[in-house]
Amino acid sequence: MDDMKDKSIHFTAQKLSEDIQNMKIYKSFYSEIQKLVSSPNVRKDDFKNTLLDSMKKTGMETELRNTVFHWVRSHNNRDSDGMSSVVREPLTYLRKAQLQWEKRIHKSLNSMCGELGVPLARLRQTTDREELDEKWTELSTYDIDLSQYRPVYAPKDFLEVLLLIRSPNYRILDEGVWDFTQIPLKVKNITELRALYQELSRGEALLGVNPYMASSSSYPTLEAERTTLGEKVLLSNQAPVAQEFLKRGSPRCLRGRLWAQVLGSAVKQTHREYFSELKQLVLQHDLMVDKLIIKDVQLTASNDDQYFVFEDVLYQVMLCFSRDTEVLSVFNHSSASPINAILKSKSPSLENTVIYPPSGVIPFHGFTMYATPFCYLYDDPVALYHTLRAFYMRYWFRLHEVSSHPQGLLALCILFERLLQRHEPQLWMHFKLMNVQPIRVVFKWLMRSFSGHLPPEQLLLLWDLVLAYDSLEIQALLAVAILSFRRENLLQVSNQQNVEAVLADLSSIAVMPLLQLTLMRD
Repeated sequence: MDDMKDKSIHFTAQKLSEDIQNMKIYKSFYSEIQKLVSSPNVRKDDFKNTLLDSMKKTGMETELRNTVFHWVRSHNNRDSDGMSSVVREPLTYLRKAQLQWEKRIHKSLNSMCGELGVPLARLRQTTDREELDEKWTELSTYDIDLSQYRPVYAPKDFLEVLLLIRSPNYRILDEGVWDFTQIPLKVKNITELRALYQELSRGEALLGVNPYMASSSSYPTLEAERTTLGEKVLLSNQAPVAQEFLKRGSPRCLRGRLWAQVLGSAVKQTHREYFSELKQLVLQHDLMVDKLIIKDVQLTASNDDQYFVFEDVLYQVMLCFSRDTEVLSVFNHSSASPINAILKSKSPSLENTVIYPPSGVIPFHGFTMYATPFCYLYDDPVALYHTLRAFYMRYWFRLHEVSSHPQGLLALCILFERLLQRHEPQLWMHFKLMNVQPIRVVFKWLMRSFSGHLPPEQLLLLWDLVLAYDSLEIQALLAVAILSFRRENLLQVSNQQNVEAVLADLSSIAVMPLLQLTLMRD
């Protein structure tokens, strides 16, 4: 047993060493180590101890620890059930459903190109490139006719696909689609959720519950205490400590820096250079998905009272995102596959096949809303972009794929249904009698991670928890909590239209106290 453990540790260390050498930070880190080794602080007679001591003093040890932390998190993201990441989706019937869904998206995209007579991609005309460059910081003035363009798909289309999935191991007695009972995925119960979200379930003082409450004689408010502590956390520059700090909520003045610390997305010169390269790719190539992105911003953020002022920066970051080939790494541990396209006027062959778009991600209606809350955290588009990308590659990509992963949208839907049925049986039966599926009411919340539905400050508190506990399960819990909170009103209505009217306005929802009450309730 010990030999196997030693071999496992050795293999992990070897893999970590190899991966670090392929990281962008390796070259500069190696250079700094060389400088440190040649300095008087590192002595030949006590090389190991003096080197480690020097690394601590210069902050290099912390940087290396953070690198290992992010590496471990990224590998945990690949196969949380311990299965080999080679089999990205272990259940055959879900792999088949995802494949059919991808074919449908591809067909819809090609169909739109055919109808409009536009290619998937082409070089920009010089005049168009110059105009786009000139208007880069005010792209809302970039004049383009999008009246014939439509979203490739919307959340409701994806929900219909999920509802039609059937496990071959389950005998269906009732063909009427009501819930996800026929998909036997294991999800947490309320006891397991309480164990996960301990700080919430123990009733600890949290930001967002009463930030103006005096925490101790030393601080006038809880927010003041958390701000002082948060500054120390940032100064330590230790990602695991920042993650732990977020469990009780972040002061808004520190949130952007704390998130970047947890995600390893703090901006360096290489980030600025990379963003500039992405911008040049936007200027050089006109992609069909550019129109879909611009249209989506116009249909969502531009019409939202909380986000319309960020229209220009949203165009920048979303257009750059579509060109970012680093996003493709999510497909190494995703059940999805990027769409392949054949180069124009070329024969179908491997060398003439390219991934489309370069990021591999086809935007859907509401895709922009993953980015909008970050506009409240960062004035700098580069900082905004890299933290958004890190968030997407850690969490959001799971919200628009067919997958059995416990953090996937399908599992979140099942978790929501089981919690609602178990803890709100009267409400569940009321929905049943109305013949209204509860998941239809909350699906758009789950797929967009509540963006565009909750007020920005409440949404950011929710996303604090996503990062802090490294889990999207809090979203399903919140969806149940909101229905429970509106129970009396929901019991008075008799059709889906009125149910949606009761739940249309979430501006009065206070996320932290609602979650805390739900977890503390017997």
